This record gives sequence, structure tokens and C-alpha cells, in this order.
Amino acid sequence: MLSVRNGAKAVEFYKAAFSATELFRIEDDKGSVVARLSAGSAEFWVADESPENQNFSPESLGGGTVRMVMIVDDPDAAFNQTVAAGATVIWPVANQYGWRLGRIADPFGHHWEIGKPLAKSVD
Repeated sequence: MLSVRNGAKAVEFYKAAFSATELFRIEDDKGSVVARLSAGSAEFWVADESPENQNFSPESLGGGTVRMVMIVDDPDAAFNQTVAAGATVIWPVANQYGWRLGRIADPFGHHWEIGKPLAKSVD
């Protein structure tokens, strides 16, 4: 579960950035959100931070403690889609370590590597 500030805005970002589908959502009278999203075959949860439950966003912590890796068929297109939706480029997509891979930070402070393994050449 990704803790964020402004969960409703985060859900909309992930829909635009990853073509995510909202599978479940609850929202309280203050606008705090808990949502289950699907991006391709992957699912993840997003929730407004709740310090009273020890759930803090990267914005509150001054950085994140994890990095997600999203494996996709077309890393370049997926990467460009996230940037167009408002992500910040940490490093662009390139071939490295046997992968086609790039890294972004989403507007909520979470880092994502987007890529796929490269086919091994047969000599």
C-alpha cells in the first residue's frame, strides 16, 4: 500500500500514468481515500497517510523507503506516459544491466523503475 498525501489526486495520477483501473475505493467525509488499483496484471493499493497509524508518505518522511519495479512490454511508451502525466525523470530509459529500464518519481514521492529484461543473444 502506497501512503500518499491527497489520495484522491494520487488515484487520478496513477490512472493517467499507468492506465490503472480503480477496483475498490472508500472515502471518508474528510476526503481521505483508500483505493485498490490495477495496472495490467499488477495490483496495488493507495491510501492517504495516517500518522496516527504510523503510515507516512514520502513527502512527510523526506523521501521513500522502497522503489517499485513495473515490468511492461514497451518501457519507452510506458515511461513517456508517466512523464506526460506529471512524473519527474530520475534517469531516462536506456539499456543497462540486461534490462531496458528508466526511473521516475511520481508527484507523491514514490520512485518507480519501468522496464523489461532484454532478450539474451545466442552466439
